[in-house]
Order: sequence, then structure tokens, then C-alpha cells
Amino acid sequence: MLFGKLLPREGNFFEMFNQHADRIVEAAQAFSKLVANYADVGLRAKYNQEVDDAERAADRVTHDVNKAIHITFITPIDREQIHSLINTMDDVADLIQDSAETMALYDIHHMTEEITRLTDLSLRCCERLRDAVKLLDHIADQATAEAALKTCEEIDRLESDADRVMRTAMSKLFREEPDVREVIKLKAIYELLETITDKCEDVANVIEGIILENS
Repeated sequence: MLFGKLLPREGNFFEMFNQHADRIVEAAQAFSKLVANYADVGLRAKYNQEVDDAERAADRVTHDVNKAIHITFITPIDREQIHSLINTMDDVADLIQDSAETMALYDIHHMTEEITRLTDLSLRCCERLRDAVKLLDHIADQATAEAALKTCEEIDRLESDADRVMRTAMSKLFREEPDVREVIKLKAIYELLETITDKCEDVANVIEGIILENS
């Protein structure tokens, strides 16, 4: 009994989830500004750095959560759920950084309408992800649990929208782009951006599972 009292109980997992979600939105906002100001080399570098900074900050939160799992005696939700949630969230931050890096590595010269639309959907998904995460600490309240589930449904709809944009973008790319190198480059960018929304949907699925098991 004494041993149990000496070990940390619950920790600040929900606070760390919120911190990570905030970093995801910061990365997504910086990436959106990068796309909007892509023609300006100076601003492009500035927003690339902001994406990197947000992703590194998210990594630190992920590390802290995974460390806390091992030293906390009683966790507020199942340990596997904590592990799954924080690592799936971290995948979102990683994909945003990957998208920015790939644009630089592939020497993309201009933004297409499809990149802009997918970027907007990705940002909106990340913002809704943050909203859902912030409700997790209060899902014992039925109204809050229902609001979180509704937010997860909104993420699912945004992901479906991104799927449709992706299919249209690919069709247009293969029909209208004569340069094979550009096809390869843009295809990779489109796929990365759509995968951000896929991963947000994965986070929403984890959140739904947590709510159904704990509310």
C-alpha cells in the first residue's frame, strides 16, 4: 500500500495532450502560410522554420508522455490508449514537417490550386483535432462526450473531402501535366497532404474509442 502511495498518480496527461495538439495546429498554420506565401523565398524559409520548431516541440511532448506512462502508477485512461493517442498525434506533426521538407527537396516552384485546397483541409482537420483533444479531460460529462464525438465526425467528413480533392487532383495531374518530373513531384505532395487528413482521422478514431470506454 505504501509503495502505491509513493508512486505518481494520474500525472498531467490531458495537459500534455493539449500541448501537443496546440503544436500540431501551430505546424499546420505555419505550413498554410508557407503555401500562401510560397513565391516569397524569405517568407518560405521563415515558415519552414516555424513548421520545424513546432514539430520539434511536439516531439518533446511525445517523449514526456511516453516517459510518464512508465513512471505513473495510476493513469487516467488505459496506458495503451495514452500511447496510441500521443504517437498517432505525433504522426500528424511529422507529416506536416515531411510535406514542407518534400517541397524543398523536390524543388517545387509553384503552388497548385489542389495543394492549396488540401492544405486548407489539413489545417481544418488539425484544428478540429485540437478541439476534440481539449474535451477529453471532461468526457465524464455526457454533453462533453457527445460534443467530442461530434467533433470526431467532423474530422471524418473533412478527410472524405480531402479524398475527393485528391482523386480530382490526380486525374487532372495525369491528364494535363506533360512533364513527367512534375507529375512525380506533385503526386508525392498531394499524397502527403491527403495523408495528414488520414492521420487526423486515425486520431479521431482513437479518441472515439477512449470516449466509448471511459464516458
